[in-house]
Amino acid sequence: MNNPRIELEAPDISPWQDGGTGVDWVHVLESGRAGPTVLVQALTHGNEICGAIALDALMREGLHPRQGRLILVFANVAAYQRFDPADPHRSRCVDEDLNRVWGDDRLFGTGDSVELRRARELQPFVDQADLVLDIHSMSEPCRPIMVCGTADKNAAYARELGVPGDLLLDTGHPAGLRMVERGGFSDAASPKQALLIECGQHWERSAADVAWDTLVRFLRLSGVVDEAWAAQRLRLQPPAVQRTVRVTEPVVARSADFHFLVPVVSLGEGHRAGTPMAQDGEQVWHAPYDDCVLVMPGMNHLKPGNTMARLGRYDPL
Repeated sequence: MNNPRIELEAPDISPWQDGGTGVDWVHVLESGRAGPTVLVQALTHGNEICGAIALDALMREGLHPRQGRLILVFANVAAYQRFDPADPHRSRCVDEDLNRVWGDDRLFGTGDSVELRRARELQPFVDQADLVLDIHSMSEPCRPIMVCGTADKNAAYARELGVPGDLLLDTGHPAGLRMVERGGFSDAASPKQALLIECGQHWERSAADVAWDTLVRFLRLSGVVDEAWAAQRLRLQPPAVQRTVRVTEPVVARSADFHFLVPVVSLGEGHRAGTPMAQDGEQVWHAPYDDCVLVMPGMNHLKPGNTMARLGRYDPL
């Protein structure tokens, strides 16, 4: 398993354990004015520390929202507390992926795990939210991607946000429902909207800048902060163009023999129809059309049932 250079330092988030909500690591900031309920979550995966850096910095600002309510969540702290730069992939989760348990069948079922127990604590806050930003990063080097779930309305919201350059509309995750697809977030008729930002490779210094800049823009767009507050804190220039890639097929490992047949380059474009992309025993995934895009491939989490990549194509500009 590849362990890239660790350029980021995991922050001490212990001051933020008690937010006065009755649930550890959850803070609710009230403006006293009408407005949306906005939720920002970091550490859905315990080794994705750029979100923790951004949320820790925001907490230290002592922010008071100008309207609505702001919910700030450090999610899988049990996994984060296991983070070890010498073995950084190990702390992704404790028992299972926290971002695959958000369907009612899992949340209100009989299963049990560290992540399920945490999701059950967080579910009331998630279901209150009108707008969500979930901050993530990726195991392989890649420019930032905004995962917009399965609903075009979320991609439209990302275009209002203005970042990043690549927006992803997915087909859902075969292993289970993600938080940004729960309830009204994936319902075209609901005003709720949710975004998941993949800030780059987990431990690159630039991922922390992307996390902070996206957070500031999200707070501005949602009305939590004003233009002047945001303008003083933005770090990055927005892209000149945003493109939307639509996933048509997940590539899901069936066994430990899974391997790619093309270079493992995220958002690698130009694969012609019929190109063999990956293989697992007798199963071969082929590019289903010209200009096929390989989205977020990686081998660090090879396990039967895990999505190893997605196949998609960009919408015309």
